[in-house]
Amino acid sequence: MSSLAPADRPARLDVGTIGAGRVGAVLTAALARAGHRPRAVAAVSQASRRRAETLLPEAAVLPPDQVGARADLLLLCVPDDVLAELVTGLAAAEAVRPGTLVAHTSGAHGFRVLDPLLAIGALPLALHPVMTFTGTEVDLQRLAGACFGVTAPAELRLAAEALVIEMGAEPVWIDEELRPLYHAALATGANHMVTLVNQAADLLRTAGVEHPSRMLGPLLGAALDNALRFGDAAMTGPIARGDSGTVRAHLDVLVDPSTRSAYVALSRLAAVRALAAGVLPADRAEALLDVLADEGQR
Repeated sequence: MSSLAPADRPARLDVGTIGAGRVGAVLTAALARAGHRPRAVAAVSQASRRRAETLLPEAAVLPPDQVGARADLLLLCVPDDVLAELVTGLAAAEAVRPGTLVAHTSGAHGFRVLDPLLAIGALPLALHPVMTFTGTEVDLQRLAGACFGVTAPAELRLAAEALVIEMGAEPVWIDEELRPLYHAALATGANHMVTLVNQAADLLRTAGVEHPSRMLGPLLGAALDNALRFGDAAMTGPIARGDSGTVRAHLDVLVDPSTRSAYVALSRLAAVRALAAGVLPADRAEALLDVLADEGQR
């Protein structure tokens, strides 16, 4: 552990941030805690400006094309589908100095999306925080338990990983060509979980449960913990037992077509995984899969 105060450590950088949303403001604040110096931020919406004032009070609020001129490290914290256009515009305006580290926070992209800036001398990094953000100081504490998906040219790998460690998180290397698969995995887990939880809560309300979260919280918390610990062996319920009659009864009461279709698709996937893991007895799998096949043909 260094005895130097964060701001006195070597290789402290002037930081510029384009996109003071929930992610950009928090990551810049985390870098400030490590002794780096937030110099400029592009914040368009009122919410972003308030966030910048709260978390980055020393940083000047500037237009995007002026932020890079003040930065040794430029963070691009914008939505996935906006990133390429932003990069192209910054490169055309020569708004980034040669030798500037440019890091984006998109999970879907590796460092090659930054090629237009590489052509004018920037040093590209992809640093994707694997967590959800509130845009408040609470996130600074959560970073301590988070991972980042890191992708960069080989010669910049140590620099990229060092920045993540300085923010208190754990760097995990992701190859450039595997970024889409990596991002699909995270979206499958996090985004679909939100949908499933809220769908389950809606069904419970329809069933007369006044406070679904009280019922689902302990159940889903235990299910997530067991899944992460034991994999497919943690599977329980009618699919794991091969209770085809129970599954048929579920389908009879799921009257909304989209809900029923989702139940069938997920049940098929669960049955295949449970069978492969030895959780679903083979002698009960056929009847279960027949029920799901019949429903899928409607």
